[in-house]
Amino acid sequence: MSSEHQPVGDRFRRFRDRLDGGRSGAPGGQLSGQSDAGLTAASGRRGGRRRGGGEELRVPEAEFTSYYGRPVLKPPVWDWAIAAYLFTGGLAAGASLLAAGGQLTDRPALRRAGRVTALAAVAASTGFLIEDLGRPARFHHMLRVAKLTSPMSVGTWILAAFGPAAGAAAVAEAAPLLPERGVSGLARRVLPPVGQVAGLAAAATAPALATYTAVLLSDTAVPSWHEAYRELPFLFAGSALASGAAVGLIGAPPEQAAPARRMAVVGAALELAAAHRVETGLGLLSEPYRSGRPGRLMSAARALTVAGAAGALVGRRSRLVSAISGAALLAASLATRFGVFHAGVASSRDARYTVVPQRERLERRRQAAAGTGD
Repeated sequence: MSSEHQPVGDRFRRFRDRLDGGRSGAPGGQLSGQSDAGLTAASGRRGGRRRGGGEELRVPEAEFTSYYGRPVLKPPVWDWAIAAYLFTGGLAAGASLLAAGGQLTDRPALRRAGRVTALAAVAASTGFLIEDLGRPARFHHMLRVAKLTSPMSVGTWILAAFGPAAGAAAVAEAAPLLPERGVSGLARRVLPPVGQVAGLAAAATAPALATYTAVLLSDTAVPSWHEAYRELPFLFAGSALASGAAVGLIGAPPEQAAPARRMAVVGAALELAAAHRVETGLGLLSEPYRSGRPGRLMSAARALTVAGAAGALVGRRSRLVSAISGAALLAASLATRFGVFHAGVASSRDARYTVVPQRERLERRRQAAAGTGD
């Protein structure tokens, strides 16, 4: 075991042995000059140095470690698949809202881009979730129970409701490609109205799909996720809106992309405000969002979000600028989800992020109880 992770007991014994070595000048390990000299030596040690200008002796500073150097909490067992799931779920939700806006404002290119992207993203989300569960049957087994107190159970049902609606809306976009006669002709006439209903149904489910993953993370014991339970839903909602708007900026001509530009500005503003709160408003537990790999991801997300929103406003007549802005917003959303994910993992591996907030909460309760007693 490395010296920086030695148990506290071993470190204290080494400290005691160092003190005993300073007392070995007299026979039997006793201090020479029992009375005044002993008091002087003791006071010298309390002052931080032994007599004769020797090495400084002090109690080692406390380290927030547990037995055998193990962390207080077990890190999440989730891997990159869940971080990717956070991104694709938000993208599916934002794209379906964009498609509904295109449908209601009669912008077919915007509607088509949103519906196709929503289907592709929710299919990817299902794949990432199954990858994490290990077997496809486990996703099916989760649908056997509906438990409102379990974010995972509720999220599974949200995904199960959103997926078919998004699929029907996307399939309806293929109606103009079907022959006009026979059974195909019947499908050609029926699919558009079915797609309109399905598109609105998917859009109605989209807010829950965009934010339930935030509830899922904050419902865990991971310190930096749990403490951000107020901010994460807004952060994920803004990220979903921005990524959905990016689809419109990339896939629709500028003359049809006005709703996407407005959606990009609103989503970017919400994402930036919530991210600022997460990075600065959680006290010690904001630190993982600002340092190391999570900090770099969150900083990149902030820069890309600002650039994407600015490009969406400036490039309203340029297809190229709009597409670049959309790509920046997509990259920002991806960086945000991975940054939040890795920040939570980092906070679970350092005992300080568990112990210090617990002590602060206990102290506040004691102070409140003392104030009530007075």
